[in-house]
Amino acid sequence: MLPWNLVGTAAIPGDGGEMRLHQRGSEYSIRVGSYELMNSRVHGSEDALSSLVRERLERAKPRILIGGLGMGFTLAAVLRDFGANSEVIVSELVPAVVEWHRGPLDAVSHGAIDDPRVSVREVDVAQVIRGERNAFDAILLDVDNGPRGLTSKANDWLYGVAGLRAAHDALRPGGILAVWSAGPDAAFTRRLQQTGFATEEIRVRGRGAAGGSRFLIWLATRR
Repeated sequence: MLPWNLVGTAAIPGDGGEMRLHQRGSEYSIRVGSYELMNSRVHGSEDALSSLVRERLERAKPRILIGGLGMGFTLAAVLRDFGANSEVIVSELVPAVVEWHRGPLDAVSHGAIDDPRVSVREVDVAQVIRGERNAFDAILLDVDNGPRGLTSKANDWLYGVAGLRAAHDALRPGGILAVWSAGPDAAFTRRLQQTGFATEEIRVRGRGAAGGSRFLIWLATRR
């Protein structure tokens, strides 16, 4: 088997952690510490993050915020699912990740960040959410392994009551907050409900119809 090669490293703003990009043949992996955040061969759940929202959201010109660029699979799915009239804002905390998509990860995302419907902001998604009201039809968060800060401890704010209230205010009525997670979290579900969201919990597979690991997506609709 081919060995993994280290392609790039990036400091995570705010807490001094490090993100690493590895390559093995045509396969890529992004890791923080001992965790693999994502792998280019497994993206069924990232695709589902978009398709599940699309099934529930009927807007002629949807404005969508994606928290976390990652390998670009969620972005590519949103561009496919929501069509030519969509506007997509991607908030990526780690500037090097954006640069990787103009380098080695272009082989994975195929230039999605340069689509004319897309604007990329190299800032914490929490900053974008705090700065907007009634601005988005959907907010898709895939910045951690669940509703707690992993890539950055500052992300804990996103999943607390204050962050969820801000997300609720940033959405238009009927808008959807979608949160990817490696597993369930009953306390997070309760916080979503406390802050005025109607909630669903959907189990998805890492390789889509081909199976793979089980993940969970919260779909929280602003009433």
